[in-house]
Amino acid sequence: MKIREPVDEKEFIELSYILSKNNPYWVCDLRKNFLKLVSNTHPFWLEAERKLFVCEDNGKIVGRICGINNKRYNQFHNEKGAFFGFFDCINDLNVAQALFYSVEKWAKERGCDFIRGPANPSSNYTWGLLVENFNETNVIMMPYNPPYYIDLIENSGYIKEKDLFAFRWIYNDEIISKMKKIEQKIIEENKNLYFEFINTKKIDLAFNYVKDVYNSAWEKNWGFVPMSEKEIENMASEIKPILKKEYVFFVKDKDKPVAFCFILPDFNKALKKVNGSLNIFNLIPFVYTLFKIKSGRMLALGVIEEYRGKGIEVMIILKAIEIAKKLGWEWGELSWTLEDNLKINKTIEKFGGKIYKKYRIYRKEL
Repeated sequence: MKIREPVDEKEFIELSYILSKNNPYWVCDLRKNFLKLVSNTHPFWLEAERKLFVCEDNGKIVGRICGINNKRYNQFHNEKGAFFGFFDCINDLNVAQALFYSVEKWAKERGCDFIRGPANPSSNYTWGLLVENFNETNVIMMPYNPPYYIDLIENSGYIKEKDLFAFRWIYNDEIISKMKKIEQKIIEENKNLYFEFINTKKIDLAFNYVKDVYNSAWEKNWGFVPMSEKEIENMASEIKPILKKEYVFFVKDKDKPVAFCFILPDFNKALKKVNGSLNIFNLIPFVYTLFKIKSGRMLALGVIEEYRGKGIEVMIILKAIEIAKKLGWEWGELSWTLEDNLKINKTIEKFGGKIYKKYRIYRKEL
């Protein structure tokens, strides 16, 4: 068994598709998207350093990990930390510990005094380790891992730093009727506020709005790091082909965006059919499943600080529910929220949302 750098990014990413092939719950990203994310040409890496490691045993790749020195994050939080990400491994503690030792040694050489993860590659993408509910597939842009990863990470010296919640919501007429009465009072007290859907023909402008609200709304959240201009541009270009105006909407005060919401159908239902690669053999079942998707995810809900406490979150969730119903969704996931973000968690619960999955961020002092 030996730890080495991969020959290239393709060798690094392939382990996911090998390990997940026979798992009924694990949905992988498309290879081309995964490859783009880990490639050093992705805009994330303009302000972050990475180191890829794989573990080879008898000529076979059995584990992988990425060390991440997120300079933008450390400057924003005044920390000296590193992250580990893109961790995948067979159920072998020796392999896992060898991988973690390698990434920790790399982080120490860069003056880091702790390591946190999993981050793939930051909180603006997918992060966290699934620690509860392994018998349902991961929804769009959320991670999945087998349960034995918990033991591999914890037995490598990592402890819980923070849990993230994913809520399941199912339409309930009685709850919605009650919340609409609350909404009426909110509207009466904030008559200057109105909804505006994204203009898909002016997506660059719309995502500038998203960036401004996102970076303002989350700046005090644990784990947050502002997205760069190039990251926002890249996200806009990736989402544009699948974007409909219903998926992103803003709350505005006159012409000023003060809140936004981002929802997507659970495209993972279709991606499960292709195991990472679209081709002529799986294209028909992929497209067929796209038209049968009956669920979705609320990826983001943000309100800038000076507009909090006005009930705007209630307005947004009700609008998202209205859209979801028109799209024919039978249920939705609201994810993720921090375990100690009591206000938003209680608001989601008032709408009938229930925690059905938990994800964990781990930390180890170096």
